[in-house]
Amino acid sequence: MPDYQGRLDEIERAVDAGRSDLGALGFWELLSEAKRDPDAAAHAERIGRIDQKAFEARKRVLLPVWLGNLVLLVGTLVLLAAVAVALRVATGSIGGGPNPTLAGALLVVAAAGLSVTVHAPAHWLAGRAVGMRFSHYFLGGPFRIQPGVKVDYGSYLLTPAAQRATMHAAGALASKVAPFAVFGWAYVLHWQRGWDLLPSWSLWALLGFGLLQIATDVVWSTRRSDWKKVRRELRIAREVEGTGEPAIG
Repeated sequence: MPDYQGRLDEIERAVDAGRSDLGALGFWELLSEAKRDPDAAAHAERIGRIDQKAFEARKRVLLPVWLGNLVLLVGTLVLLAAVAVALRVATGSIGGGPNPTLAGALLVVAAAGLSVTVHAPAHWLAGRAVGMRFSHYFLGGPFRIQPGVKVDYGSYLLTPAAQRATMHAAGALASKVAPFAVFGWAYVLHWQRGWDLLPSWSLWALLGFGLLQIATDVVWSTRRSDWKKVRRELRIAREVEGTGEPAIG
């Protein structure tokens, strides 16, 4: 049986001393072993505590989960309202006459914004549905501007791997659905108005943005972000199932 206690003692001492690079401390290697070992469940809470200490040492801007969810919910509602306003601007219901150019621009901006605001809450909803806990919202992503929600690794470890994969997939899927949902809403009204409601470039831009996100996932996310984690957890689920041993959780 792996010496989780001794290795966690060593890692926690290093974190308490100010070292927050968990990879260099061997934490992620230990975590990978723990995911495949049902006996590691006894150490799940401590693993989560160590991860949380290192996380808080690295991140300067942290929000409570309830506040982060509230901000992103308000943002989502505002952006959905912007889509509705854009379509009324296109018809001339507001603004003193039809303005398809402004309407098209608003639609594209709203779709891009929705891809951001629905991402982390989708992770949170999927995780909470299977019993995971979350500690904070933070700024992450390649440009450190994407809102992220921090999972508590104690509860994460105690959740079966297939359900962990679902949590990781939820945010990625929500972001991809957003521009296509806006496109569908706009396209139906465009069709009902005899194909004369919106400039064609705006509809192509919505489709292009959605397809660009999918391409980015294929090229980048499968190697470094959500889809990499989905594939990792599904692989662990298959390995655990193949051994006949009960999965953690």
